[in-house]
Amino acid sequence: MEIKKEMEVEGSRIRCIQRSDGSVKVLDYDYKRCNGCGICVTLCPVEALVLGPVVEIATGLDAPPVLIDVNACVFCGMCEAFCPVGAYEMKVDGKDYKDLDEYPRLVSRAEPNERCLPCCLCEPVCTTEAITVVFYPTRDDLGPLREDVEGEITVDLEKCNFCGICAKFCEAFVLLDKESKPADLVPFEQLLVDEDLCDYCGLCVALCPEEAIVVEGKPLELEEDMKFKGEIEVDQDLCIGCGRCLLVCPYDAMDVTRPFEGDIRLVDKQLPLCDPLGCHACFNVCPADCWYVGEDGKIAVGKDQCIFCGACVNACHCHAIEVDRTRVSHTRVKETPWAEEWKDAISSMVTGVKKRPDISGIVVPPEIERVPLPPVEVPDRDQDLLRRINERLDRVDLVINKPKVRFVWEKDDIGEAGEKIASRIEKAVEAKAGEQR
Repeated sequence: MEIKKEMEVEGSRIRCIQRSDGSVKVLDYDYKRCNGCGICVTLCPVEALVLGPVVEIATGLDAPPVLIDVNACVFCGMCEAFCPVGAYEMKVDGKDYKDLDEYPRLVSRAEPNERCLPCCLCEPVCTTEAITVVFYPTRDDLGPLREDVEGEITVDLEKCNFCGICAKFCEAFVLLDKESKPADLVPFEQLLVDEDLCDYCGLCVALCPEEAIVVEGKPLELEEDMKFKGEIEVDQDLCIGCGRCLLVCPYDAMDVTRPFEGDIRLVDKQLPLCDPLGCHACFNVCPADCWYVGEDGKIAVGKDQCIFCGACVNACHCHAIEVDRTRVSHTRVKETPWAEEWKDAISSMVTGVKKRPDISGIVVPPEIERVPLPPVEVPDRDQDLLRRINERLDRVDLVINKPKVRFVWEKDDIGEAGEKIASRIEKAVEAKAGEQR
């Protein structure tokens, strides 16, 4: 069976393609999405993947964090199955490996549970933009503001948790954004009310889950089928299981499965070499955005948001970070002929040690000694005969370059005269060719 391999590059995507009889496998690697964690390098059974210059990439170099040897790759799909940031896509005859039950894969997901309202806190803190929340209808959908309605509205900020439902419903509420940090994930710092946009309808009172809004005025009555709703959707292909949505949620309304369990720590003796404001390498590669600068001006990490991918370890030029993984979340490994290889790959993500085939006993046949061929002997040429042949051929060239002769020569039916001319020319050409040999 003939197997052909090739590589294509388009923008940030590197495609490795293997074609064989009746089958096409494609490994699509998006190096802009890759953070250089190196998990795929560790588990690759044939060492077809090599970690690139992650330190330089983390500080600005535009290059792939992982280099692929397409000739060594066996297109097993392990890199796609266990990439925590989804940088790989592996397809066989158009089918994604992740959709094939016979292959295990990493599990990282977040799902809203029955306690979800939903509110507006989880969407802005999701680092991969996997969460989308939609609310309907709004106050504008219920008709224009009523005129000449007097009243008063107050918000008890001691009760308010900045869930943002009121702001999604009515333009009279304004949430002031702030930078969300691992030590304080809430993305808002203040809730204001613009009473010029409020007609004191009182609808926001029923929407507030914390009963923080009080309205005095003339309530607006709604039709029975008119109810404010919210819908939340989580794109599991983008979710990395960091748990920021759960940590910011005041109602424990997210069920999160993290891809790894483990520990991350800073190496005290190396920290004097760290410049958290000038370097930012760990900030740049972290998919969970769990690094920050503490009040003491030193680097710090939100352990409860870390997915323990280890990209920061590879990116740190001063070797000040250590990551240990103790467990891998994955689907069941089915009893297939290749099950042991997958079990070993999963184990390598915890131990850092990958079992590879022992090739020390392979016998390499000796190279065949090739005897060089003797040099070709060039026969002596009769220069006088060669001169006379060339003279006759020159006369032939003059004849066949004439338009009329070419016309007769190229016709299908050249006649007897044409055949004689052609025969003479062919003999002259053969004679010259034989002399040159």
